[in-house]
Amino acid sequence: MTQIHPTAIVHPTAKIADNVVIGPYCIIGEDVTIEPNVKLISHVCIDGITQIGENTRIFPFASIGHEPQDLKYSGEKSRVVIGKNNTIREYVTIQPGTSGDKMETRIGENCLFMVSSHVAHDCIIGNNVIMANCATLGGHVNVGDFAIIGGLSAVHQFVRIGSHAIVGGMSGVAADVIPYGNAMGERANLAGLNIVGLKRRNFDREVIHDLRKVFTILFIEDYDTFDKRIESVEKEYADNQTVMEILDFVKNSSSRAICLPKDKKAI
Repeated sequence: MTQIHPTAIVHPTAKIADNVVIGPYCIIGEDVTIEPNVKLISHVCIDGITQIGENTRIFPFASIGHEPQDLKYSGEKSRVVIGKNNTIREYVTIQPGTSGDKMETRIGENCLFMVSSHVAHDCIIGNNVIMANCATLGGHVNVGDFAIIGGLSAVHQFVRIGSHAIVGGMSGVAADVIPYGNAMGERANLAGLNIVGLKRRNFDREVIHDLRKVFTILFIEDYDTFDKRIESVEKEYADNQTVMEILDFVKNSSSRAICLPKDKKAI
């Protein structure tokens, strides 16, 4: 049975499913869809064309679906789509897409957005992502599955964060971080692989060993050009899906450089 607190304001055209709990002083706009078993603790504001996936919990003073902080935005009917089983903590802001990109900000399943984290317009976030306190994403950022963005970190617009990567706290990320990578620093450098994350997610020792070798070939050794080193790795590890995920990421077009170890030239 759906429960709506008497102090909540829910627009009559909003679509509210069964077993939704809308706590005190929440405000729900006319184009909002809330799926079953969602719980809004209190003081949550949701507006715009916004879909909240089932079993999601949203904590006080979160703001979702309000117009983006983009001076080019002109009122276009863009969207926010949030998947299942997400936890959105206090003061989190998630903003819709714009006509300059996909017209949509999309979040996967089983993610945790800690206090005051921010997801800007046109971001695409995968499944099982964690954004720690005050972590912020600029517009058009893509974050892969199982990535972790450390507290007080800022990710530049259009940057890609690969799956299973980790960004250390208080980092400024202005370049793409490879899958399984570990980036940190005021102007983040690639500090190695996310070995702790790989072990926690039960990656085989052989897979981790291969990733270490590939990381050394691509980012530490200086023989030949970077493109030639990619070709070499591609031939040797053609049947290794984990390695190929890194190569596909590096070869995929992007407006940003690849984040590299300190003192390496941008690629």
